[in-house]
Amino acid sequence: MKNTVVFLLTILASILSAVFLILSFHPYNMGWLAWVALVPLLVAMSGRNVKVGFLLCCLCMMIFFGVVFGFTFQVSGYSILHHTVLDVYLGCLCGLFGLGYSFLWRRWGGSVALFGAPFLWVCLEYIRGNFGMLAFPWVLLAYSQYTNLPAIQIASVAGSYGVSFLIVMVNAGIAAAILGIVGKIRREGSSVGRQARTTAMATVVLTAAVLFALSWSYGKQVIGGELSGRRVKVSLVQGNIEQHKKWDRRHAAYILETYSDLTAKVSKEKPDLIIWPETATPRSITRDLSLRNRVGNIARDSETCLLLGSAEHQKFEGKGAKDLKFHNSAFLFNPSEAAKNQHYEKMHLFPFGEYLPWKGIIPWSALNVPEVGNYVPGEKHTVFECGEFRFGVTICWEILFPELVRIFVRDGAQAMVNITNEAWFGKTVAPYLVVTGAVLRAVENRVFVARCANTSMSCFIDPCGRILDRVKDEKGEELFVRGVLTGHVIPIDSKTIYTRFGNWLVWVSLAWMGIFLLGGFLRKESP
Repeated sequence: MKNTVVFLLTILASILSAVFLILSFHPYNMGWLAWVALVPLLVAMSGRNVKVGFLLCCLCMMIFFGVVFGFTFQVSGYSILHHTVLDVYLGCLCGLFGLGYSFLWRRWGGSVALFGAPFLWVCLEYIRGNFGMLAFPWVLLAYSQYTNLPAIQIASVAGSYGVSFLIVMVNAGIAAAILGIVGKIRREGSSVGRQARTTAMATVVLTAAVLFALSWSYGKQVIGGELSGRRVKVSLVQGNIEQHKKWDRRHAAYILETYSDLTAKVSKEKPDLIIWPETATPRSITRDLSLRNRVGNIARDSETCLLLGSAEHQKFEGKGAKDLKFHNSAFLFNPSEAAKNQHYEKMHLFPFGEYLPWKGIIPWSALNVPEVGNYVPGEKHTVFECGEFRFGVTICWEILFPELVRIFVRDGAQAMVNITNEAWFGKTVAPYLVVTGAVLRAVENRVFVARCANTSMSCFIDPCGRILDRVKDEKGEELFVRGVLTGHVIPIDSKTIYTRFGNWLVWVSLAWMGIFLLGGFLRKESP
């Protein structure tokens, strides 16, 4: 009977952690819950064997990802089978956290396991976000704090992984305090051993408290400062073109007319740069000379630089279309005929949306995966120049890749632009989950981020992560509305510790875990 009760309590603890994590993100935005979300899971896994630790963590993360990514059902052709495969993959990958935590506990003891928890979490977050075609950099734990400005400022030092590290460290400290109170540590071994364990667990609590206090103090100091410098006026054009119309030849004239009219409207504000979203043009401007000329004329008529997305893809079915390869690109048109137009080709393509990984090797049709565009990634980090203003561009989900944005800023970008089209996902949380990443990119590199979307949410983000303004209609609605927004961006050349040294915390975490995991294999289990 007792074993049954304990079993049920551990399952409930895992589920409770999943619920807390879900509530930490949009649309609930209860980010404060992230600071305690892992406590039930950590307590439940403490002292368990590695199999139980792995399964408990798998259960927690599968519930979390299964709910948070429910918006993917809005994508045409996406089924419960695909969702299950995605959920199992992410759940098992994150389940390694439970396996590693339990292993450290059994071989090194509770204090080492709890102290090592943030290192282990950072390693797995990095792997999840950079695992080749299986990379899935959405909803890092740090992103739950995108409105908690004091907490995220350490991202300029240690990146988003540093914020995640701090959150897990605080969770571990609270778990250590709870375990100490219930006596799980003090009752084990001799009196000398109990005293040592108590001291070690107290050290975990103290470390968490000190790191949190230092980070919070630093964050409050940073956000209290004022920004000054030359201001560049930037205008965002949100066309709100329905997804089914973007791919239909019959709506080509309507699409271009929509962007032309909105551009004419916003050009009256005399901006230095006007931005259209990803794949804004109804056809490829590299394959349609008349379209390219018309876009160039729009830039000249507005008397300003025009940045826009145009997939170099034959969007309308035609002979030989399946044999061609294309780029998803951003183009900068300069109103001066003498100036050279610039472009950037998307480097991080979206798997199963822009290409099929290992096509011809894996029989994707057996999983009912539909054919998708035959895109190829770009290879160059283009830094655009609009007069003296230099900026980098990410397309769609590329803003979720910290290292990509870091390289742009390191190479001279004074601000970042994210052009995107999330009409695929309908009126869901998807654009908000991407914006959370954009906020952290701004803080990591201390640059402004201008986000221009097709349907939502186009906005300006300052170097401290504040969302300054966004496109809304008269009713205050943000999703699937048409409009323009003009704001000011201050070009910044400063290089943060993160910009200069990148994911140094990840390498420290990998080294720490390597030492203790390898050493654990050489030790006997703790009593």
